[in-house]
This record gives sequence, structure tokens and C-alpha cells, in this order.
Amino acid sequence: MLISRHIHQTASDRIWSWAFLLPVVAVLMIAAFIPLGYGLVLSFFRYKLTIATSRPAFIGLQNYFNMFRDEIFIKSLTNNVVFALLSVSIELGIGVMVAMMLSDDNRMSRLMTTFLMVPMIIAPVAAGTLWRMMLDRTYGVVNYLLSFVGIPPVSWIGDYRIALYTVVFVDCWQFIPFVALLVLSSIKSIPQSFLDAARVDGASPWKVFTKVMLPITSPVIIIVAMIRFIDAFKIFDVVFVMTQGGPGNATEMLPTYIYRQGIKFLDVGYSSATAILFIIAMSLIAWVFLRLRSLQLRRLG
Repeated sequence: MLISRHIHQTASDRIWSWAFLLPVVAVLMIAAFIPLGYGLVLSFFRYKLTIATSRPAFIGLQNYFNMFRDEIFIKSLTNNVVFALLSVSIELGIGVMVAMMLSDDNRMSRLMTTFLMVPMIIAPVAAGTLWRMMLDRTYGVVNYLLSFVGIPPVSWIGDYRIALYTVVFVDCWQFIPFVALLVLSSIKSIPQSFLDAARVDGASPWKVFTKVMLPITSPVIIIVAMIRFIDAFKIFDVVFVMTQGGPGNATEMLPTYIYRQGIKFLDVGYSSATAILFIIAMSLIAWVFLRLRSLQLRRLG
């Protein structure tokens, strides 16, 4: 009797769980999966809306082959990889250090944590506009301040040699607080008894950090790295507002390249192929990070 009642209750819970999930699944189907499927189909066609009488022409994988013969695509991919590696590495390194400095539960740490959230609450478009004005060669406040120490005006976003690193700086400025706050919440969840035991055993602060704090918080750090890495590859608004991919193609990223091909040049088939490849690459990156997190949790457990 009890077993049959338990089985019936489990089946009922499963039915109700799916019933609550159905609205979410329906929205995802309409807003994400159906357009994604249609984009996948279009990626196998040559279809340009610049020609009024244009009709989709099936060309198989030709769009995908054309990508790797496109110098601008290769340049945007290279820029995106360099940008993601630099920005995420800097954000993780500084973010973890900031989290460690703010881990003490005192008034100053709480006050600094509050101020740390300011860059996060600024919309990326507003942040890009703000920094574009501040870094302007002629009337920007950054060059004005540097003039007091004898440094001549620098074209931060107009020089192809440093424009990409300028965008990296702006991204780090906005998202180091994000990394720091998530890592800080993980550090504060560590039982105090673990830290006290390590200190009683004579561990130095550095040993406490590397042998206790860092291993325990590593699953959270991996997830933060995954989120930031995917976000770094998806960057569009800040780049578009600050440089629009220029000068030349110095800051062209995959999202701005896809936008330009699909919206500006109306090459629907080719832009769909680049978008599909982008989604596949991001899915693989997410899988790798989740796999690393699973292995780390197994090692800790």
C-alpha cells in the first residue's frame, strides 16, 4: 500500500513538474528554437535581400567554407579570442584578489562592496558612450589629466594598435566587480571552522588561501569564468558604441561581424551560417567548463 502510494505520488509530482515547465518550454520554442532552426536551414542557402527578386538557392556547406576564406571573418575571430582571453584572465585574477580583500566582515568592506557594484549597474551602451567621451583624443578627460604629467594626447580608440586593448580595459572595468562579488559570496560560505583549523595548524595566510579557500571556491570560479568567457565572445554593444569595429577592423568581433553581414549587407544565408557556427562554438565552450567543474567537484568530494 505504502509503495503504491509512493509510486503514485512520484508520478503525480513528475506530471505537475512538466505542467509547470510547459509555459517556459513553449516560450523557448517560439522565441529561440524555432528561429534557431530556421537560421540553421538558411545557412545552407545563398540568400541576399539586397536583390529584390532574390530567392534562396541551396548551396550546401558553401557558406561555412566561405567563412574560412574570408579575411575579415578570420580577423574578427582572432580579435574575439584575444579579447576573451585577455579580459577574462584579468577579471578573474583581479576579481579573486578583490574578493579576498573584501572577505573581512567589517564596515569598510561592506562599504567598498557597495561602491564595487556601481560599474555593474551601468548599461553597457551607457558605459561605452561614457568611456568613448572620456578617451576622446581632443576633449577627453583622460588625455587632459595625462597632460599634467607631460604625456601627449593618445588616440585610445582611433589607433589600431591599442584600440582592442582599450576595449579590454573598459570590459574589465565593468565586470571585475561581477567576478569579485560572486567569488566573495563563495568565500563567505566557507565554514569558519575550516579556516580556524588551518590557522591552528600554523598555515600562513597564503597557505590558507591556496590550500583551503581556492580549492573550495574553485567550482564557483569555473562557473564565473564560463559566464564571462561566453559574455566576452558575445560582446557587441560596447564595441559598437565605442569603435563600431574600427579603426579598420582592429576591434571587429564576431557579433559585430555577424550583425554587419546580416543587417547591413543583408546576406541572410552567410550571416546565418556564421551565427550557427558561433552558437556551436559557445555550446562547446560551455560544455568544457561544465565538465571541468564536474571533475573539480568530484575531486573535492
